[in-house]
Amino acid sequence: MRSARKVVLAEAADERMIRAADVLAAQGIASPILTGNASQIHSIAASCGVSLERIEVADPSLNDRDLQRYSELCAQLPRPLKPQIGRRLMRKTLMYSAMKVRTGEAHAMVAGASVATARVIEAGMMIIGAHPSIETPSSYFLMRLGAANDETERFVIFADCAVNIAPNPQQLAQIAAATAASARRILPEKVKIAMLSFSSKGSARHELIDNVTEALEIARKQDPTLAIDGEFQFDAAYDARTASIKIKDSSDVAGAANVFVFPDLNSGNIGYKIAQYIGGAQAIGPILQGFAKPISDLSRGATAEDIVNTTAVLLATGEGDR
Repeated sequence: MRSARKVVLAEAADERMIRAADVLAAQGIASPILTGNASQIHSIAASCGVSLERIEVADPSLNDRDLQRYSELCAQLPRPLKPQIGRRLMRKTLMYSAMKVRTGEAHAMVAGASVATARVIEAGMMIIGAHPSIETPSSYFLMRLGAANDETERFVIFADCAVNIAPNPQQLAQIAAATAASARRILPEKVKIAMLSFSSKGSARHELIDNVTEALEIARKQDPTLAIDGEFQFDAAYDARTASIKIKDSSDVAGAANVFVFPDLNSGNIGYKIAQYIGGAQAIGPILQGFAKPISDLSRGATAEDIVNTTAVLLATGEGDR
């Protein structure tokens, strides 16, 4: 049965997006809307044998009624725009796609297979707007571990691997809190958050470590119920044997973490890609946090399967619906 939840797959003149839309529709995960150049989308679909009978195609240049209506709605954006400026903006596929989510004509937007993360975030902030309870937009990956090596499958979360380049302690604490809330919707077990560093509980000293320990204290003060600890090196956070050697203080997070908060974008982005390409982990996302409605970015190396999985997680967790 076709799902009532419509998901915009933006900038969709891309075989991966079209194949993902076919799977989403066939499996009833979502009702996809492919946005972009309609003639290109139809041509690519025909060349890869995908029927668009169950899939909506929306081309901003061919939807004058939408353009007029959306351009008028631009006066109601967080930063209001005049209709004539809004009309020019709505001709941009990402902005047009985001407006479909803002108006409720689609439940969520997935984009980024062929455009930079910064452009996806720009569309989200400008059109969809920020969530009132989250000050710092961020992202997370749901990482599926073990399956590629025939090991016991395990799911963990990595954050923030796509948005904040050098978060200060306050922002890092907000990323941890937002990711904890997301994790509770995904992970079946108790959420345990590790604040990562190149040091484990004072094994080194540096101002970069101080950022992490300060963020930890802020997060604990803001929500004393969080199971959060650090600073940890990744091995001490992930592996119980290593934790028993390195961590002398009592900690229910050390060696048992399932949410890993990286100290900056350098480490987070590099870390998830190493886990994916060398470790064989499946990286689903990045799912964006801190927006008023559900929105997800994609790695430009994403496969059609990645797009399907990211869409499914985005819908299942209801990001933006808090």
